[in-house]
Amino acid sequence: MSTDILAVPKALQDGDALFRSVADAMPQIVWSTLPDGYHDYYNRGWYEFTGVPEGSTDGEGWNGMFHPDDQEEAWKRWRLSLETGEPYEIEYRLRHRSGEYRWTIGRANPLRDSNGRIIRWIGTCTDIDDAKRQAQQNEVLSRELSHRIKNIFAVIAGLIGLSSRAHPEARAFSTELRERIAALGRAHECARPHSEQSQPLVGESSLHGLLAEILRPYSGLGEKIEVEGDDVPIDDRGATPLALIFHELATNSAKYGGLSAPGGTVTIVSRLEGEVLHVHWAEVGGPVTEGIPHQEGFGSRLVEISVHQLGGQITRDWADSGLEVELTVLPERLRR
Repeated sequence: MSTDILAVPKALQDGDALFRSVADAMPQIVWSTLPDGYHDYYNRGWYEFTGVPEGSTDGEGWNGMFHPDDQEEAWKRWRLSLETGEPYEIEYRLRHRSGEYRWTIGRANPLRDSNGRIIRWIGTCTDIDDAKRQAQQNEVLSRELSHRIKNIFAVIAGLIGLSSRAHPEARAFSTELRERIAALGRAHECARPHSEQSQPLVGESSLHGLLAEILRPYSGLGEKIEVEGDDVPIDDRGATPLALIFHELATNSAKYGGLSAPGGTVTIVSRLEGEVLHVHWAEVGGPVTEGIPHQEGFGSRLVEISVHQLGGQITRDWADSGLEVELTVLPERLRR
């Protein structure tokens, strides 16, 4: 009996030593707190990153390491996790030993006993500053490119307007063409990649409403495009990936498929089955297809990425009658 009692502290000591060794060897910051959130451990990575004296950030001293603009939100998220037991995750700027603030992502999960009570919080901080700055640079380039593309649409519409003055008999045609170009510009704005800052504020919309906007540049040509079936609500989260998918399908159809030939049609049927939304795209009356393309374009890769974002799958069938596409997505991914 006495041997077992003496063995418990030794086992705990060995376990603690092993945890510290593993934590110090990890290529990121590791920390832990008591159930009430009191910080009582940081690994070697914390002190190497921050350069602060050991023990100086125990308790609530850690909050002073955040950028002043991030402290309130960090505290708010942390208190929520302590109250609810939900995992903690947040991005904030952490003061580096150089004096600059670097973007990091902080995460923590509760460690529970056999009765479900939280006995400790184990967390990490991962330096994402380089990736964050690269994403910001890519966003600036994307917005600049989008701005130039929209300017091109505006210039083309302006040139059409100037030409129509010299040819009054073509005024009706030029007006319709300018409206199509303007619609194409709006479709481009929905379909281009966005960050949280540049995301279009579509508000509460629906799948069929978005399709009407994306396909507007190609509509008005008889009964070429039909949309039917179950409609589902979407918001900003689902608008961009959906717009990119259908913008790509419509563009390819106008170049090579059903929308490129007189009398060609596109039918889109959506149906909601349980927790999955199915959307069927079918082209008829276009040029005879030559089977599966030998080379995948950049647009196709963007479509695959967008489908993945929506938790779905996409299959294509290059039938003799025209391209058929079966798209499945999770409705829960279409809204925040």
